[in-house]
Amino acid sequence: MPVLSGLKPESVFSYFEKLCAVPHGSGNTQIISDLCVSFARELGLKCRQEDCGNVVIWKDGSTGYENAAPIILQGHIDMVCAKTDDCTKDMTREGLDLRTDGQWVWADKTSLGGDNCIAVAMILAVLADDDLPHPPIEAVFTVDEEVGMDGAAALDCSDLKGRRLLVLELELLQELHPSGDAGHLLHSPVNPMSAAKPS
Repeated sequence: MPVLSGLKPESVFSYFEKLCAVPHGSGNTQIISDLCVSFARELGLKCRQEDCGNVVIWKDGSTGYENAAPIILQGHIDMVCAKTDDCTKDMTREGLDLRTDGQWVWADKTSLGGDNCIAVAMILAVLADDDLPHPPIEAVFTVDEEVGMDGAAALDCSDLKGRRLLVLELELLQELHPSGDAGHLLHSPVNPMSAAKPS
């Protein structure tokens, strides 16, 4: 039985546990990148995997939202690897040993990697939910954020149509606008409460 079984939202924690089951420290993200591609294929969604390990997944808008402006949802798939002095785990080869008391979630003797796998899990849960009304979604999972935003810098934005990008980050919520010609991402902080207001 999954360690996080019963925690809500169930789909989010289910994806989070699957992501944490594979190693994904910065510079070691090929396995988790491949896992995200496999999730997309299981859901029957179009995806693209870049040589660096970035993954982009597309989902059409739900009924009534087919022609709405696309939104880009972004999270990074790498984590900072840290462990206690007595931990024998090889974090380059092994996943995390998750624990929960029903309220809190942690990893035994290692960092949890909640930054940013919980965001990736949330995005995957949104992609998997066929009952959720939504505009077209472009999900962007980038690598090596923790060591210098390398994945974001390498991201090919040429086939992204969204002009509003929501970065799901523990301490940061930003709107990002892919710039026209260069395809780079320009950061502009946004208040999450004002962003949630209907237009």
